[in-house]
Amino acid sequence: MKTELFTFKMEHNFLEDVDKTAKSAGFQNRTEFIRNALREKVEEVKMKQAMVELSRYRGKAPRKTTDNERAKIRDQISNELVDYFDKKFK
Repeated sequence: MKTELFTFKMEHNFLEDVDKTAKSAGFQNRTEFIRNALREKVEEVKMKQAMVELSRYRGKAPRKTTDNERAKIRDQISNELVDYFDKKFK
């Protein structure tokens, strides 16, 4: 994968916090830490956008569902989210 170099400015005190946090979290360097933080933020934004998109369909099922069907769907989605976050944060 091709990478591109870019630069940005940040206050010295904040950069020190970044370095301390990166080290305490086990990252090899600040670049690795910042890259990971950006990935996590992008995933967070995508998840929020997906949730907004899903909310548009709320109540628009072509047929009525029973309480049991909704409970099964909730359980399935809950389990999928737990699996997703377990894999992401291990």
